[in-house]
Amino acid sequence: MNNEVCAAVMASVSDLQNLTNDRIEALTKGHGMTNIGAMCAANAIATELFRGANIKLTDEDSGSLEIDHVLKKGIEAAEEAGACPANAALFAATICYFAGSNAQAGVPAGNRKIGALARMIAGADRTGVIAIPTPKSNNKVSGFAAVQAIYNAMAEGKLTRIDGRKIPLGVAGGPLYGHNTLGEDIGFPEVAMNAAKIGTEAMMQAYWGAGVSASPIICAIIGSAAALEIVHPDAFVGEEYGGFFDVNSAYLSGKAACEVAGIPEKLHMRGTDEEYDSARIVGDLGVLLKDIGAPTVVGMMSFGEMLCAFKESVEIGAGFSGGPIMPPLGHMTADTIITLRALIKYGGNVEQAADVIAEVKKNEWLDPEIAAVALNTISRKTEQVRRGLITRSMILGTEGVRSAAIYRRAQKAYDDINAGKSVEEVVRELDLERKTTVETRAAAMLGAMTGHELKIEITKLVGGARRNHPFTNAYYGFDTDADVKLTVDGKTFELKGLGQNVIPDAIFNDKKDLLEIIPLAAIPVSELQLSGHSIINITVPAAVAAAMKVLEPKEAAKLAEKGGKGGSAAIPGAREKALEVAKLAVRIMDSMKGV
Repeated sequence: MNNEVCAAVMASVSDLQNLTNDRIEALTKGHGMTNIGAMCAANAIATELFRGANIKLTDEDSGSLEIDHVLKKGIEAAEEAGACPANAALFAATICYFAGSNAQAGVPAGNRKIGALARMIAGADRTGVIAIPTPKSNNKVSGFAAVQAIYNAMAEGKLTRIDGRKIPLGVAGGPLYGHNTLGEDIGFPEVAMNAAKIGTEAMMQAYWGAGVSASPIICAIIGSAAALEIVHPDAFVGEEYGGFFDVNSAYLSGKAACEVAGIPEKLHMRGTDEEYDSARIVGDLGVLLKDIGAPTVVGMMSFGEMLCAFKESVEIGAGFSGGPIMPPLGHMTADTIITLRALIKYGGNVEQAADVIAEVKKNEWLDPEIAAVALNTISRKTEQVRRGLITRSMILGTEGVRSAAIYRRAQKAYDDINAGKSVEEVVRELDLERKTTVETRAAAMLGAMTGHELKIEITKLVGGARRNHPFTNAYYGFDTDADVKLTVDGKTFELKGLGQNVIPDAIFNDKKDLLEIIPLAAIPVSELQLSGHSIINITVPAAVAAAMKVLEPKEAAKLAEKGGKGGSAAIPGAREKALEVAKLAVRIMDSMKGV
């Protein structure tokens, strides 16, 4: 490696902020996304877990359990990263659940629920499902929809055949109801299942009415949670529903919610292939959520992204951090749960967990290289707040790819500039290479999913689709004018003006043929629209040009961003980052004289 390449590589990785246009400092203690808080909680909880802490809830006659200590550690770590108490409680409880905690345990004098424990430890206020927002997916709604629908149905006598006015004194509220035919065989199952169905359906209707796609998994969990605010949440149920101690009202609410939401019976963990009963997951998370307090929209976004750890995340509408599109860095928490489960599978072995993450990134993303770089960046940023086994595994699993990616770009820039190319041309070629990767892998992945032979070519990607404003003209991520040429089983479709023409036309005119093929174009276009999360195609060539002294740092940064206008420079910020990297590369070169 010559000095110029070495200087550029070292400058490019010296400050994490310069690897991305995303505002990742705002993720630490600022008012922004909360995924670093969740990742910090996971680091803290994993530390306690592999020290041998027992994270099971029991009904033992004790003022506290070991899990109280583990939850406290997770909550403190999340709050250190800026999470509010309710969000910190949500993260700690959810991560402990995926680490192997049960959602509930006990009899009246020792009744414990993981959401309630976490909320009390965090000092968060008790609210209810009515105040819980959904994650933002363009727009968002709240659990109010589920609660309102359930209470309307309840007032109309639609939840159960039992008329409370007829229950005799001595039966009402006692074990002759709660532990016998009326409660366990009739009342509890009926209320649990009917309320969950009504609540889940109401959540889906609310999403649709807000003009956005419904998230099946979030609708099911909130629908289940709203039902469990009414029904005895850990009641035994009749043997017809399942074995004694195996199935309770929470499980039945989860099962009913899954049926309405169309969630498959089994879910599978990425990387470890562990199989989960969807009804159990939804019912347990409903128990957790009903007691957690009032998490914010961004807290619920991190919660939803954790569910992207399941292979079926696209089908169940969990979020964005499970791929194949690489989202902004603030969305990423799925890898946290994948890594946690891999560490548990391999007894805390970081090397083996890192191998799992490496394979997930390699096989499940449109651009595996950039996905690895992005995870490395957010993991390293998290370690500035709280280190641990989770982030260590994720960094180790992506460090080789990141190093190779940056070195390859530096060497290409050096060779190409020496051959007479401009830094602008180098960046443009790197972004074109990325576009080709995205098109090719999107065609392969989507073709495998749909059973069609696909070819995808993005023929236009610029700003200013509807606005004539310098900002949107300069940064295409905000008003994207995209043309896509699709070939499906030999038949070619020209989708011109994807965002401003094709999509609205298909929706408002109910053009089913277009609605079927739009995802084939939208997915690769979205991948490129979000390119600002990793800008090494811009910063590394700028650093090389400055280190070679062919351009002053300011000019190198300006031209590098210009070269990325149709690719990595989808949002503003790259020029400033490239300038910092270029100036540092010059400083490093000056220090390397005589080396």
